[in-house]
Amino acid sequence: MNITRIAIISLISLFASVSVHAGVTSNEDIVDIAVANGSFNTLVAAVKAAGLVETLKSEGPFTVFAPTDAAFAKLPAGTVEALLADKEKLTEILLYHVVAANVPASVAVTLTEAKMINGKFVDIEKSDDGLFINDSKVIKADIEAKNGVIHVIDTVLLPPAN
Repeated sequence: MNITRIAIISLISLFASVSVHAGVTSNEDIVDIAVANGSFNTLVAAVKAAGLVETLKSEGPFTVFAPTDAAFAKLPAGTVEALLADKEKLTEILLYHVVAANVPASVAVTLTEAKMINGKFVDIEKSDDGLFINDSKVIKADIEAKNGVIHVIDTVLLPPAN
């Protein structure tokens, strides 16, 4: 990759980052942003395997707690592959990462729990160490999309058994 191309990509990334932090809503939906980001390859593959692309491209609004590729890598060996082969379980886990409302970080920090699309609840805790959804830390908040918001998390959320 030549220096000019790297510089252009860096400027585009910087502009996108400034736009998000300035409160400018993106013209892209949640799926488009996740695909373009490059840190959510496993999540995007899972959303496709579960047949949830059209849902997350719909009007929403949605709040997605999006685990990075590094978050998926923390799962025991073979877990991701097993989930990709079990559409029902995969869908249940993915829907445990989505709220059917736009919940920016400024609102999330005032909550103690949130009901996810799968009907189960997550615990929300704000501490000196940051904002946590169950045991997962929000590592980047408020990535705005035209149909909601993405909060990047460092651990895959697993729904309770019952």
